[in-house]
Amino acid sequence: MLKPSLPALALAAACVAAHAQTVTEQPEVVVTASRVATTVDAALADVSVITRADIEASGAPDLYDLLRMQAGVDIARAGGPGQQAAVFLRGTNSNHVLVLVDGVRVASANTGGLDWSQLPLHAIERVEIVRGPRASYWGSDAIGGVIQIFTRKLDGPRAAVQYGSYRDAAGSAGIGRWGEQGGFSVQAGLRHVGGFSAQNPQGFSFNPDDDGYRSRNLAARGAYRLGAQTLSATLLRNDSDNAFDQGRTHVVEQSAGVGLDGALAEGWTHRLSLGLAHDSLLTPDFFSLLKSHRESLTWQNTFALGAQQRLIAGLEYVEEHGESRDTFAGSTLYADSRHNAAAFTGWQGGAGRLDWELAARRDQNSEFGGATTGSAALGLRLADWARVTGSWGRAFRGPNLNEQFSPGYGGLFAGNPALKPERSRSGELALELTPTPALRAKLAAYRTDVSDLIDFTGPAFRAENTARARIDGVEADLDWHAGAWAASANATWQDPRDARTDAPLLRRPRHKGNLLLTRTFGERLDAGVELVAAGPSPDFGGDLPGYAIVNARLGITLAPAWHLQLRAENLADRDYALIRGYNTPGRSGWIELVWQP
Repeated sequence: MLKPSLPALALAAACVAAHAQTVTEQPEVVVTASRVATTVDAALADVSVITRADIEASGAPDLYDLLRMQAGVDIARAGGPGQQAAVFLRGTNSNHVLVLVDGVRVASANTGGLDWSQLPLHAIERVEIVRGPRASYWGSDAIGGVIQIFTRKLDGPRAAVQYGSYRDAAGSAGIGRWGEQGGFSVQAGLRHVGGFSAQNPQGFSFNPDDDGYRSRNLAARGAYRLGAQTLSATLLRNDSDNAFDQGRTHVVEQSAGVGLDGALAEGWTHRLSLGLAHDSLLTPDFFSLLKSHRESLTWQNTFALGAQQRLIAGLEYVEEHGESRDTFAGSTLYADSRHNAAAFTGWQGGAGRLDWELAARRDQNSEFGGATTGSAALGLRLADWARVTGSWGRAFRGPNLNEQFSPGYGGLFAGNPALKPERSRSGELALELTPTPALRAKLAAYRTDVSDLIDFTGPAFRAENTARARIDGVEADLDWHAGAWAASANATWQDPRDARTDAPLLRRPRHKGNLLLTRTFGERLDAGVELVAAGPSPDFGGDLPGYAIVNARLGITLAPAWHLQLRAENLADRDYALIRGYNTPGRSGWIELVWQP
């Protein structure tokens, strides 16, 4: 299934099947690819969308379960729900993925990481995944791509309860009301997971007790029209307690945004936005407290240049502060701040069968200096149902505060204020086919070179710009629907390697494939089967074996306002590992009851 020839065979078979009864679907509108609204089929970037309908039909308890079904996305979670997870996009490092919540950058300024368990699925409206470098629009971190989460916009009341394996209980309730002048939406939720042991005897700190997770979260948004302008605000907060084999952590992650957008003149629209992000990680067993906060101010303008062209131009200013404390000694290990100013522009247009996009950005950071990035993309329609695209881009990742200022541990693993940004160059060539309204397919090949990677090396393992990486990859996507049936499949082949030693990069399998087959039975019943498969994955101590697991789901509409969703995972109870020494869930299931009139 994972050989490169299979997507072509699947495409041929689907083309024959597509002559059955079909329903035309409108393409999704996305904003992450170029900061302005563009349909997926018109975007010159590789974009996937996880909609609210996808989330509800899956019955999944975590965003983890949906992300791992996407092409080019690999996830390594250190145990069960609530444990730390690393998300790799197109084979790049986990900190090479820019994560936004409602346009607000949310990764910690201290560590550059994000606790993905802090993103409650019931509060998410949609997820946009853009593969490839987008630094010319978004700045630092967008080497492998961008994942943007949009919070829920309820229109009316909603309540849900869910229970599943490992004593996993969750509930949420909210209400929203919207009209011509604006509106509001607010939703709160709780989740308590008894869990299982994060590690097994191969782990370095194995403890056989269950490692559970408790979280409390709140999501809210509002908007109000002021003439031609709209004032809006969003908030997402999650407060959790996570157990792991060496102790417990208390994690708080919060993001908030305020925006004013609308038309300033004919052909000229703008958005002025203020973003606030805060995170706190307290680990009493290690006497450690990490806190960071970030404030950003962005003014983005879009100018229409005729019927088929537009110009995007903007300014951005970001302030970051982070601190690390020793809670046993009551001392501050470091407390530092930095700021970043940037200007960006993009030109998008089309003429006949040709589409293009050029973008550039200049960042100037108070600590690591300047970074200039750019990208170019070209699309050519060979026919009404076929398009070939090519793109090239540069991106960078600025060092996080830990890498710059941490004093280390006993003189080891110390930060380095002289660090330079990590830099990358990427190229991509893709073929998109839509032979019928019921069938869409895409085949993309890419190469990414990353230089000045930050590594802890030398006699004292100090942070240095010494490493390099090269990543080659091919991705194939296929979506098909006919009548009550629908199927989506993707396959990924990638070769991420250390360019100095030719060793493979850890925890990124060379081959991966996913399949989702669904069927509706009237208006009250829908069912689906998922296949998740991956080849061997490099890890410390040698390759981890490949695996394949099968999941199933069933949705039942009990009444117009009541819906029951059932989900079963790992039906064959396969024993597999994503990280050596860490456990993964066995055969498990969840049931959810939703009331939404």
